[in-house]
Amino acid sequence: MNMPASKFEGAMPLVSAQVASTPATIVPIGIKRPSMSSRALALLAGFAARVIPPVVVIALCLILWEVLCSKPGASLPPPSRVLEETWELIVDPFYDRGGIDKGLFWHLLASLQRVTLGYTLAIIAGVALGTLVGQSVWAMRGLDPLFQVLRTVPPLAWLPLSLAAFRDGQPSAIFVIFITAIWPIIINTAVGIRNIPTDYRNVAAVLRLNQLEFFWKIMIPAAAPYIFTGLRIGIGLSWLAIVAAEMLIGGVGIGFFIWDAWNSSRISEIILALIYVGLIGFMLDRLVAGIGHLATRGTASA
Repeated sequence: MNMPASKFEGAMPLVSAQVASTPATIVPIGIKRPSMSSRALALLAGFAARVIPPVVVIALCLILWEVLCSKPGASLPPPSRVLEETWELIVDPFYDRGGIDKGLFWHLLASLQRVTLGYTLAIIAGVALGTLVGQSVWAMRGLDPLFQVLRTVPPLAWLPLSLAAFRDGQPSAIFVIFITAIWPIIINTAVGIRNIPTDYRNVAAVLRLNQLEFFWKIMIPAAAPYIFTGLRIGIGLSWLAIVAAEMLIGGVGIGFFIWDAWNSSRISEIILALIYVGLIGFMLDRLVAGIGHLATRGTASA
C-alpha cells in the first residue's frame, strides 16, 4: 500500500508554490474611540450630576420658606416679598448718592479691600512665624504656648484694643482681620514644616543648599498643602470677622449696611446682604483652593 517516493517528491514543489503565492492578510486591531456624541453626553451627565442636586435643594428650601413666611403673623418676609422690596438694590448695585448711601457693590468692595489687606499681612507674618516654629525646637517651645492662648481670643474682643491703639476704624478693622487669619496659617505652616520627609533634608545636605535655597526649593514646596489648608481656613475667618467688625466701626462696608438695615427695620435688605455675603465667601474659598491646587500640582485638595 506504500506509494513510491517519486510521487511525493513530485507533489511537494506544487504545494510549496501554492503557499508561497498566497498573499498575507494583515487584520488591523484598533481601540474603538468614543464618538463625539457619547463624549458630549458623558460631559452633560457629569454637569447635571453636580448642578441638579443643589438646584433641587435650593428650590425646596425656597418653597418651604415661602409657605412658612406667607402665613399671617410671620416675623420674616417670604422670598417673593424680599425680591420685591430689594429689586432696586439688585438691579442697580452701583449707585452712589454720597456718604454711606451707596449701592451694595461699594459696600462689598470696601469690605473686600479691608479683607485683602489684612489677609495679605496675615499670610506674610503667618508663613514666616510658622516656618520658624516648625524649624526650630526652641522657637516652638517658646512661641507655641503663646499662640495657643491668643488664638482662642474671639476676633471682636481685639476690636476695642485696636481702636484704642489706632484711634481709627479703618486700621482697626484691618488689624482684626490680621489677628483672626494669622493663627490657622501659623499652625498649619508649622505642622507642614515639621512633616517634611527626612530624605528631602538629606538631599538638601548633599546638594549643599544654603538656608534661602532650602527654604524656597525644599521647605515651601513640601509644606505647601498644609500652608494652603491654613490659608483656606484663614480666608473664611477673615470674611466672618470683617462683617462683625464693620457693624461696630461704621462707615462703608457690608457689615455696617446690615447693621443700618436692622436699625431701620429693613429685614429684606438684611436677607439680600446675607445672600451676597455667603456667595462672596464661597467664591473666596474657591479662589484660594484653586490657587492651592495649581501651586501644589494637585496635592492640595480643591
